[in-house]
Amino acid sequence: MITVHHLNNSRSQRILWLLEELGCEYQIKQYQRDPQSLLAPAELRRVHPLGKSPVITDGADTIAESGAIIEYLVDTYGNGRLRPPEGTPERQRYTYWLHYAEGSAMTPLLLKLIFSRLPKGPMPFVIRPVVKGVANRVQETYIDPQLKAHADYWESELGKSTWFAGEAFTAADIQMSFPLEGAQARAGGQLGDRTRGFLGRIHQRPAYQRALQKGGEFRLLV
Repeated sequence: MITVHHLNNSRSQRILWLLEELGCEYQIKQYQRDPQSLLAPAELRRVHPLGKSPVITDGADTIAESGAIIEYLVDTYGNGRLRPPEGTPERQRYTYWLHYAEGSAMTPLLLKLIFSRLPKGPMPFVIRPVVKGVANRVQETYIDPQLKAHADYWESELGKSTWFAGEAFTAADIQMSFPLEGAQARAGGQLGDRTRGFLGRIHQRPAYQRALQKGGEFRLLV
């Protein structure tokens, strides 16, 4: 039996969605973030040394990292579904987006989260204006332009096909859902109509909705 060690408001939500798309039987072990630090609880380290989510166990196997989990589940339970055939242009695009989602897209989003929260953290009152000024400057000169570049890229690529790898929905779209939903939460005004349309389509999928029902509230940090 597959067990998803599911942290609230995290990347593990898309693993639940993938399992629903594949029609796999699985169970969920819920973990809650610390309400102050927003960090994962220490008990996740009993599952994986880094103590992060997503991580799944399947029999004697423990698999961490979204991309690795997706590849494992599609390889093991996909039976040819949710992945284009080998040797096709769609397969090449599929592989690219599967890795791009965490390798490139998440970096400016994480920086946006860090620098937007930085001035709100505990610090001496006298230095708060300085920290706020530096944080705003970094966002304006580096982070926001990077987010805009990625948002424009998504919009252009979704103009080539309905889904990221082609005309068929694949696990790459599940992987891409997290950075796009993060961008909608943190920089929604930069998203184009095609990107918003993509988000609308995935939110309407029955498997996505079943995953939300089973996983609980999903609200990205802003």
